Amino acid sequence: MRTSTAASRGRARAALVLTAATALALTAAGCSSSGGGGGGDSSSTPSSGASSPTAEASSADSLQLPDLHGKSLTVAAIWTGAEQKNFQKVLADFTKRTGAGTKFVPTGDNVSAFLGSKVQGGAPPDVAFLPQVGVLQQFAKAGWVKPLSADVDAALSANYGKGWKDLGAYGGKQYGVYFKAANKSTVWYNTKVFQDAGVSEPKTWADFLTTAQTISDSGTPAVSIGGADGWTLTDWFENVYLSQAGPDMYDKLAKHQIKWTDASVGKTLTTLAQLFGKNDLIAGQAKGALQTEFPASVDQTFAEPPKAGMVYEGDFVAVNIASETKAKVGEDAKFFPFPAVDNGKPPVVSGGDVATVMKDSPAAQALLQYLASPEAAAVAASQGGFVSPNKSLDLSVYPNDIARGIAKSLMDAGDDFRFDMSDQAPAAFGGTKGSGEWKDLQDFLGSPKDVAGAQKKLEADAAKAYGN
Repeated sequence: MRTSTAASRGRARAALVLTAATALALTAAGCSSSGGGGGGDSSSTPSSGASSPTAEASSADSLQLPDLHGKSLTVAAIWTGAEQKNFQKVLADFTKRTGAGTKFVPTGDNVSAFLGSKVQGGAPPDVAFLPQVGVLQQFAKAGWVKPLSADVDAALSANYGKGWKDLGAYGGKQYGVYFKAANKSTVWYNTKVFQDAGVSEPKTWADFLTTAQTISDSGTPAVSIGGADGWTLTDWFENVYLSQAGPDMYDKLAKHQIKWTDASVGKTLTTLAQLFGKNDLIAGQAKGALQTEFPASVDQTFAEPPKAGMVYEGDFVAVNIASETKAKVGEDAKFFPFPAVDNGKPPVVSGGDVATVMKDSPAAQALLQYLASPEAAAVAASQGGFVSPNKSLDLSVYPNDIARGIAKSLMDAGDDFRFDMSDQAPAAFGGTKGSGEWKDLQDFLGSPKDVAGAQKKLEADAAKAYGN
């Protein structure tokens, strides 16, 4: 799955590999809930001129951070452009509160390779944002990231649900703070197409199919699918499976504790075939969908005239709409939560960026304590283009109803949300273009009647990648 909001999102999927030459050198094309791509400049927030943290801290909050005048931190993350600028406002607030200077360093798409090279060179950043659960676990196992302090752990316990806290843990120790999240369970639609067809937002999968048929009958293909990017199809599968099979089965499949030949997988593929197998519902039919990359799948839904009525993908679709079409989010383009399947709950599949300490120090730990606070989340959320998993954040700080709705769906899921399944899998299965789950689901989109055959291929590839 891809959670990027930069122009390169969806074009590079994460691949986590331990190289033979350097046992701990990890190579990965970073998958993030934020922008991909290198080319951003390192930027600093100077500590000079900052007044005392107690004087600068808002009287409306009770966040207690140490005085860090004279200290400086290097912070590495994938963000560039507007996302980098918005995050630097967060760092500037940290400087106002503590006096610490900060320097932001963009990693480029290849987050793990960038950080691996820094570790091998003896100069890792103080704090780094990692794009996947698997990356955090690998880094923790290698000793590249350090356990969090009691103060950070207390902030996490106060402001985060158990699900998000667990994602940042490894081996019984806490290593990360999920600062930025992505809601990957949003279906975006062209409001004029819906109005012309006389349909409303569906709540269930059955209603979704009925709505799609009505739109198609009105003269516009119902659904745009970016099938040329296999990660979009993994996201379709994960949402249907989470709602239909439930969180416990989702966890088992993510760990390959059940096989892809399990009946629950067959049921989800059969459900997807209700859409994938009806060419009149798909923009360009299945053959065209397999030649459509993710950005184009969004663009054609909000083109003039539109070539589809709906497109499924995460909250980052809003950035594509705003930057690549003339449609206005909230007016011409709206979203509804991914529909509930059978008797299940509406699914919430998420991704996210986790802050970790690579060079342990009181200043680095203080930054993570700050990042775990609603005060830091409020600075970022107020800028737009950001969703926080911090349960203590007041939703009113989001700049518009669309952003609030996306965040509310994530919060309402509580601990029933699940992290993207393919991002938890070995890269050979869940994160490699042209092979593994990506290729198997692309083949299924092209031949949705062969459920059993798709299951056999998925299981064969999973067994090979997981080593069982």
